[in-house]
Amino acid sequence: MRLKKSEIKVLGLSSLGGMLEFYDFIIFVFFTEVISSLFFPSSLGSFWANMNTYGAFAAGYFARPLGGIIMAHFGDKSGRKKMFILSILLMVIPTFALGFMPTFESIGYAAPLILLLIRILQGIAIGGELPGAWVFVCEHSDNKTLGFYMGAFTSAVIGGILLGSAVTLGINHIFTQEEIVEYAWRVPFILGGVFGIISLFLRRFLEETPVFREIEALQQTQQFPVKAVLQSFKQSVMHSFLSTWILTGCVVIIVLLSPKLLSQVFGISAIDRVLYQMVAICCLAFGNVVAGILNDRLGVKRASAVFGVGLFVFAFCFYNALRVDYSLEIVLLLYYAMALCAGLTVFTPIIMVQSFPAPIRYSGLSFAYNISYAIFGGLTPIFFGWASESGNVLMIGYYMMFLGVLAMVIGRVHKSRF
Repeated sequence: MRLKKSEIKVLGLSSLGGMLEFYDFIIFVFFTEVISSLFFPSSLGSFWANMNTYGAFAAGYFARPLGGIIMAHFGDKSGRKKMFILSILLMVIPTFALGFMPTFESIGYAAPLILLLIRILQGIAIGGELPGAWVFVCEHSDNKTLGFYMGAFTSAVIGGILLGSAVTLGINHIFTQEEIVEYAWRVPFILGGVFGIISLFLRRFLEETPVFREIEALQQTQQFPVKAVLQSFKQSVMHSFLSTWILTGCVVIIVLLSPKLLSQVFGISAIDRVLYQMVAICCLAFGNVVAGILNDRLGVKRASAVFGVGLFVFAFCFYNALRVDYSLEIVLLLYYAMALCAGLTVFTPIIMVQSFPAPIRYSGLSFAYNISYAIFGGLTPIFFGWASESGNVLMIGYYMMFLGVLAMVIGRVHKSRF
């Protein structure tokens, strides 16, 4: 597939910005224990300090619908590019602030309050970023290349988690634990701020989508886009909502939580756990690209069936293998195969951008995506924790198998408006 210079520019700059912004949002979770010890009073105890820190992290998820809906409203009225730049600006400022922020020892209870505010601002930013980026990339492509564009962009965004893992690995390798607690924990956040400034500068060279320029020329912008979405596109909202559930489950369970389960079962070191996680992220990213190309060749119905069956089979094999006396090597192969099949997450943005007409596309996509992610992003870790702690590991496998079936069903009933 040959891309024009302008297409490479759009895809490259959009992907880089998405990756760096996702890094800014996710790096928080890699330093949860350090942040909990510095930003909350020691009298709380480690359990409550960690709970408060995870609560601050969750606040970012709960703020996503607010940011997504507001930014999508103006994205459909004023232009995709403006919101594309605003979202990264909203991420850069709080990330930098966290890197230089005084701790509880210096400013007392103001520290956790400011930490909460920072996560809310980051949640607002990320709520508008990913839906806006998907719409932006979609409207610079056509139906023949949409899958590849979405696969390449989504794999780059997932690469933000990979970058966070790599930076965390580097920090733990270079500095002692005492140095990390004293000052080195700030480095990833300062780096995130620098990354954001670079991305903000580069996005200035992007052009507004030709689709939105046509909407403006024909005066087809809606006064209240989300109202039109809820009145006339309820089925599209439901398909997008359910499709986002699939993406959430794959990312949260396979990439973020399952490595911890591996370490519990096999007693692997923290460094090995991060390395295994990084390989799984690479498999998922590669799966996104392959699934996107397959979508362009076969259509979403057949492509989602192939990857849905793969996720169904390998999810069962992997989580069942954790209950049986298999070697680590075999279990890792099953884990990576499952992560590769989780590349079906690319069908989420493909289905969503095709589910709404251009004048309300940003609002429709963002509304369904952010509401779904806020719900399942909060509930999935709770379910995972219950299943793993109670010894019902195979329940996690059944959950992932269900998501594989759901992907096939949505792919089959989906009707494109693109």
